[in-house]
Amino acid sequence: SIFYSQERYGLYGQTFKMWKFRSMVENADALKNRVANEADGLIFKNENDPRVTRVGKFLRRTSLDEMPQFWNVLLGEMSLVGTRPPTADEVVNYSDFHWQRLNVKPGITGEWQVNGRSDVKDFDKVVELDLRYQNVWHPWYDLAIICKTIYVVFARVGAC
Repeated sequence: SIFYSQERYGLYGQTFKMWKFRSMVENADALKNRVANEADGLIFKNENDPRVTRVGKFLRRTSLDEMPQFWNVLLGEMSLVGTRPPTADEVVNYSDFHWQRLNVKPGITGEWQVNGRSDVKDFDKVVELDLRYQNVWHPWYDLAIICKTIYVVFARVGAC
């Protein structure tokens, strides 16, 4: 299938299936433990992840792999702008500090995507960016993040 779905946690910890275009080999989840994690904390990052296909590299570099998440927005599970939706691997190890990020709907884009993206490899920094978004939220702020997202995507800032 060209689509990939993964259980993610949204508003107040409710689970939902987040959709993406497949960018990795079919059995990527089963192979994850063979790939070194270059990030600190609960997130998983590897810049040269061997599970990513050639087409997948292009999709990720251009952020096209995220397009199916508009379906999640239409279903009301996500918003255009919000916090990064965490995986089950992350949530199982959450402290009270981390749970705060689930007080808003997750978004296709947000603070982490425009002010950190692939450069932030420390999970607590991702959470701090998400909480900053929550604390300063305003409709104009969402618009600013959307505009910055367009720039980040076309300039390929921090793209994998």
